[in-house]
Amino acid sequence: MRPSILFPLFAETRTLPGVGPKVEKLIAKVAGTRLVDLVLDLPSGIIDRSYRPKLIEAELGRIATVAVNVLDHVPSHDRRQPYRVRCSDDTAAIELVFFHAYADHLKRMLPVGGKRIVSGRIEKFKNRLQMPHPDHVLSPEEATTFPMQEPVYRLTENLAGKVLAKAIRAAVEKVPVVPEWLNEAFRKQRSWTAFDEALQIAHTPTREKDLLPEAPARMRLAYDELLANQLALVLIRARMRGIKGRTIKGDGHLKKKALAALPFALTSAQETALTEIEADMATPARMLRLLQGDVGAGKTIVAMLALLNAVEAGGQGALMAPTEILARQHMASLEPLANAAGIRMAILTGRERGSPREVVLKALASGEIDILAGTHAIFSEDVQFHDLALAVVDEQHRFGVHQRMQLQGKGEKPVDVLVMTATPIPRTLALTAYGDMDVSRLTGRPPGRKPVETRVLSAERLNEVVDHLRRAIAKGARAYWVCPLVEESEKSDLAAAEERATELRKALGARVGLVHGKMKAAERDTAMAKFKVGETSVLVATTVIEVGVDVAEATIMVVEHAERFGLAQLHQLRGRVGRGEAKSSCLLLYQGPLGETAKARLKTLRETDDGFVIAEEDLRLRGAGELLGTRQSGMPEFKIADLAVHGELLSVARDDAKLVLSQDPDLKSRRGEALRVLLYLFERDEAVRYLRTG
Repeated sequence: MRPSILFPLFAETRTLPGVGPKVEKLIAKVAGTRLVDLVLDLPSGIIDRSYRPKLIEAELGRIATVAVNVLDHVPSHDRRQPYRVRCSDDTAAIELVFFHAYADHLKRMLPVGGKRIVSGRIEKFKNRLQMPHPDHVLSPEEATTFPMQEPVYRLTENLAGKVLAKAIRAAVEKVPVVPEWLNEAFRKQRSWTAFDEALQIAHTPTREKDLLPEAPARMRLAYDELLANQLALVLIRARMRGIKGRTIKGDGHLKKKALAALPFALTSAQETALTEIEADMATPARMLRLLQGDVGAGKTIVAMLALLNAVEAGGQGALMAPTEILARQHMASLEPLANAAGIRMAILTGRERGSPREVVLKALASGEIDILAGTHAIFSEDVQFHDLALAVVDEQHRFGVHQRMQLQGKGEKPVDVLVMTATPIPRTLALTAYGDMDVSRLTGRPPGRKPVETRVLSAERLNEVVDHLRRAIAKGARAYWVCPLVEESEKSDLAAAEERATELRKALGARVGLVHGKMKAAERDTAMAKFKVGETSVLVATTVIEVGVDVAEATIMVVEHAERFGLAQLHQLRGRVGRGEAKSSCLLLYQGPLGETAKARLKTLRETDDGFVIAEEDLRLRGAGELLGTRQSGMPEFKIADLAVHGELLSVARDDAKLVLSQDPDLKSRRGEALRVLLYLFERDEAVRYLRTG
């Protein structure tokens, strides 16, 4: 149960004065639907209204707050012309200008002969001073409490800044005095105020400095949010560890056969990772491990050997991929190893229907199938394993904590989980998204992998690129051509790809294929297969090929509008080439002029192919929310904390959470009770349920 002290904050925004159904919908777009969403939506800017000149000295174009006498109203008889109110102080005159005005309202607000304080931008029109649509019109009495610095919040169309600011002020007034959940000595050392005070300060900035993530009030609130995140992950991890697992220890005979069938030896990084995984599987505690490896570092082989270890121990294995393309590719690359080891492997995706599906389900339930590859179709209720011992999840950032837990419930006995990602994750991000897991890292490139030459070219050189392609494919080369992400509209992503394919067919002939996310799975597979066997030489694609697509013969990657892609995404795309013996190149085409961030991004790609270096730089340039392509389901979204700035606080929060729970596992102490409030405040309710007495 949510503590009653927080009830006011979880009320709907429509309970606030001035928030009707229309405004409620608009506020929901930018902030959320409850008061807690509003109070955690901090200002993004500040308007300084402290400039109070006499009219004759007022600087044009500057926001000023001036005291005036109202002289007269000049209504307009034409609706297209503005309504004017003439005013003056003892030095000059000014006109207040209103478009689409209501005369009665303006007469009440600005009575002739009255004194008013008006604040807004001062301009000049036909040699007369004017202030179009003043932001504030106040009586001298109201002006005594008028703040000279006004916070600015992110807005959406048709939502006035004044309306949102008023709602947020009203919400902040309802913030209760909560029990202090921070360690008192730590709080004093940082000179941080109490939580409710920090919120008040954060919403009333007086200078630009107060808006920085390093401002003390914001640091305090960021730490609260990170502490809630880390506490929740440590609780979930303790819960996972607390549920008894099983000892999975093979004798190595299947693994030996598979290794003998490989055309190369494992790298030392692969051997280390496999040793860590097998040691984890051999303990009675349940395994939850993340296998991080750069593009092409050889994670899939390590995962397959871990799955064979589970089969040797008498269990079954499952390998889950986020897309059908990837699931079928895993099947194609691993089935020869399964055959060499003498075990049975099958695939299950949304495409398997009717009797073929029934055959697989039956064989799976009876234990005839040793390893099942598939998409999230594996989650379906009718999929029953005989004895699932190890589940491998590929491209983890597409799956959240909940799905990890759902997968663990698939076996009769506890299931070990190994999660793989080819998106190298910065340390701070790994802590927030995977804090409930142990991590193995695969560094370096596997034997035979050659570095990919990366070139950055202006889109004006498109014809040269097409000529280069024509010469290369005449010699038998194969190339990917990735079309741009088009802002906010999948339809136009698709249009861009189709248009480019048509143009390339005109220039290069019929051997140009097309693959995109809107195709039926069977069509997509056919297009991929044709490219793989060389029936088509150029494959035009949207980012559907970003993850895991493996065609060793492809040696050229062209990315159009490279400035629109994230660093990690460009690195993933580049990783689709350089998988065979031949020298490979990646051509990044950009449309100028480039912003500073885009320049830095392309420079990084040209200078390094180390995914971990790229990931850290991506975090610095874009912030955590944007990382890993678009916001993915598995990533926690922070409202206040910025991992690019608050990384140091995250480590402190991690240690704090571990220490608290080692001393007070049920959060029963005075501080423990306060930390329960913190978990509910930042909506980590799920973690509270894991407390034995929660």
